[in-house]
Amino acid sequence: MLMKTASQSLTEQLCARFAERIRSRLLAPGARLPSVRLCAEQQGVSVSTVVASYDQLQAQGLVVARKNRGFFVRDSSPNLAFVGSSRAQAAIKPPIAIGPVDASTLIRGMFYKVSDKPQPGMGVFPPDWLETSFMPAAVRKVTSAKALREFSLQYGEPLGDAGLRRALSQKLGALSVHAVPEQIITTVGATHALDIVSRTLLRPGDCVMVEEPGWAVEFARLDALGMRILPVPRRAEGPDLEVMAQYCQLHQPKLFVSVSVFHNPTGYCLTPGSAHRVLQLANQHNFHIVEDDTYSHLAPEHATRLCALDGLQRTIYVSGFAKILAPGWRVGFLAAPPDMVERLLNTKLLATLTTPALLEKALAWCIDQGQLRRHAERIRTRLEQARARSVKLALAHGCTFAAEPAGLFGWVETGVDTDVLAQRVLDEGYLIAPGALFHAVRKPCTLMRINFATTQESAFWSVFARLRDKV
Repeated sequence: MLMKTASQSLTEQLCARFAERIRSRLLAPGARLPSVRLCAEQQGVSVSTVVASYDQLQAQGLVVARKNRGFFVRDSSPNLAFVGSSRAQAAIKPPIAIGPVDASTLIRGMFYKVSDKPQPGMGVFPPDWLETSFMPAAVRKVTSAKALREFSLQYGEPLGDAGLRRALSQKLGALSVHAVPEQIITTVGATHALDIVSRTLLRPGDCVMVEEPGWAVEFARLDALGMRILPVPRRAEGPDLEVMAQYCQLHQPKLFVSVSVFHNPTGYCLTPGSAHRVLQLANQHNFHIVEDDTYSHLAPEHATRLCALDGLQRTIYVSGFAKILAPGWRVGFLAAPPDMVERLLNTKLLATLTTPALLEKALAWCIDQGQLRRHAERIRTRLEQARARSVKLALAHGCTFAAEPAGLFGWVETGVDTDVLAQRVLDEGYLIAPGALFHAVRKPCTLMRINFATTQESAFWSVFARLRDKV
């Protein structure tokens, strides 16, 4: 609660609190601030204090007042995204222009340290889950005086370290994705790999199908490149094939971006039947598929993957190691059809020249020595236990799951507007990921994504239930 001090009034404190959230993107552009009366109740201050604070925020250019509607975070972005908003629109209308998805809100929110409490909205494992003794050993192994001098004073191989690409080729083979090292390009994380594909295959104005709910960063990244975004509803068995077929007839999309295994945020896994039909559509309507397998280390090897069924003909495989091993190393990769590799490589070279050889060699050592495999097994076991505890707590506090709990994330039905709830729990030191962040068109949503690794404690759920009942 706010407390008046000799150096700062309640008005100044409240203004500073909202200003920090706006500048840190914890309040997204276009987000509505709580009504004056509601804010006064939440913060334990008078209505006049809230009015004065909102006036200060407006004077600072952080919010705008809209007559009879309230105060809204100022949106200074001029760009537009193009999305279809429903099955009916997919059938009869072209994509419509809306305000851009503010993915930076999600990114900053995931990593902005509001407290020392476990954060339910995080998109990664807690650092203590990833601590190992073999990673420092791997770095020492490849940074002898001779190696450090050799790899620091010259650029690495354009495609990426040959040893790592050989290790990745073998790893992909275990997933039935057959790619020789020459088909693999290392990148600065999986997001960089997705960007290389987009910049190589697409031109501004091209239509791209993306699953919804889905990764807000992908919506925003494609928007920034000038693409027309076509949201495809994601079902338990896979993407909505009827909507995809309608998009293909009406808009001739050039690309489909999919997370087949442990889809974010639902945890769904693609079924063989759905995968077969998606590939049929790709061949029939001449579009490529990017399969983002970011969570491959958490999934069984036999999980259905489009790239395995297609044999890397119309598909491109993307993955990385930030989620399971070393976020700071920023090592990702893609595997592509042979006739596409040179074009993709040219795009990589124009953007980054090459990728850091030292860290790639360290990662190759981790894979070759079996250290990564054993580490992933430990993480999976720990995650399974955490998921059971988290699910039990969520159900006990009146939530349900919109999708069967699986993988790292849970897609939770709360029964209230989670955008509103997010601001309330923030005052208690918790960040949640509201469901609206995972949709191309931001609108009120009662779902939220939770991280099973960070929602095992009853303290969060008690705060959640208390504040949810006040929304």
